[in-house]
Amino acid sequence: MKILQFLLFVFVASFGVLAGAEQIRKPRITDTIKANIYADNSFKLYINGTLIAVDSIAFMPHNVISVDILPSYPMTIAVMAMDNADPVTGLEYGNTSIGDGGFILKLGDGTVTNSRWKVKKISWGPIDRDIKKPRTKHMTVPEKWFTSNFDDRGWVQATEFTQQHVRPKAPFFDYDFKGASFIWSDDLELDNIVLFRRKITKAPDGLDRPNFTGLSDQVPSKGKRQKKRK
Repeated sequence: MKILQFLLFVFVASFGVLAGAEQIRKPRITDTIKANIYADNSFKLYINGTLIAVDSIAFMPHNVISVDILPSYPMTIAVMAMDNADPVTGLEYGNTSIGDGGFILKLGDGTVTNSRWKVKKISWGPIDRDIKKPRTKHMTVPEKWFTSNFDDRGWVQATEFTQQHVRPKAPFFDYDFKGASFIWSDDLELDNIVLFRRKITKAPDGLDRPNFTGLSDQVPSKGKRQKKRK
């Protein structure tokens, strides 16, 4: 019986080595990075195909969403950004005026929004800026547009806009957006819903972080317990 148990142990251990299995430890909060996001007016943020954050306020007051995320690379970031425009008229404030959009993001690994991001407009108007007889146009949102393997080669580069152009409101200035640019499609006023994508192959800050991909499919090691503070 002991010989059988020993052979079984050797087989399991050898299989793990041959399969390249490496037991990953449980992630800690120190493994996360901060994501700061500001949108005029709202957004949905996906990372590697998973919904990560949704703007808690659809219109006003303007707000910043700041959350902790567990990064893994390559990292595909996908965003649906929405200006608060009437879907029929494309106008704001009781169908009286044309609004404008704007989106900005910064991650704690140095990832920022800029013109290297891809963008596709989904809804726009009023057509020809006609506010007397306003009309809008809409495109179908591409299926699985937020996933890592989605083909965005037909999308165009995002357009950068200055802070003076977007005119962000408080509490934007209380958060770290250094190095990031406001982006949108090429029409900040008429394009009301836009999609963004950006693939980050490795952390811009150069730090080597653990990869916790597939953590839910394996039993993580307990690792060393952190000493309790007295």
